[in-house]
Amino acid sequence: MVRVEPLESKPEKKADIASKASEVLEMLLAMMEVTASVVPRVSPPVGGEEGADVPIAFDIEGDDLGILIGRQGQTLACLQYLVRIMVAYQTKAWVPIVIDVEGYKQRRYEALQALAWRMAEQVKTKGVPFKLEPMPANERRIVHLALADHPEVTTQSTGIGEARRVVISLKGRDEG
Repeated sequence: MVRVEPLESKPEKKADIASKASEVLEMLLAMMEVTASVVPRVSPPVGGEEGADVPIAFDIEGDDLGILIGRQGQTLACLQYLVRIMVAYQTKAWVPIVIDVEGYKQRRYEALQALAWRMAEQVKTKGVPFKLEPMPANERRIVHLALADHPEVTTQSTGIGEARRVVISLKGRDEG
């Protein structure tokens, strides 16, 4: 059994972990035979992905990196998970690590916010609830937060597992 403890607020330890995370990520890319650069990112990730903790963040840059993103970002999510687990195992400390590929997460974040507002306007105009396509929890969260303060619509997640989706409906009405 591996015991992983939360990272204390020691900048030097976080720097060591960031260095280890970069090494692990570069090793995985090499094993996948993907030619790319791992660039540390200073700013926090889009959408406040990890709560109050500021994560260690990396951008992967290179040519033709769609293979690292995968369908709806699934490959990227798996790569991020693997790096987190490997680094936690090696360092015996848990720290949030966020990986992006050529700004994919930022573009997806903006696209989901725009979609949420467009569909909210459609629901408001037509008076009929709208079901978005199934999406992972982090993307559903973006939609919920985008419309949290909307005066006329509300959001709700429905479904189970990979079929879970957001339904946008008028306030005071049930899902249709």
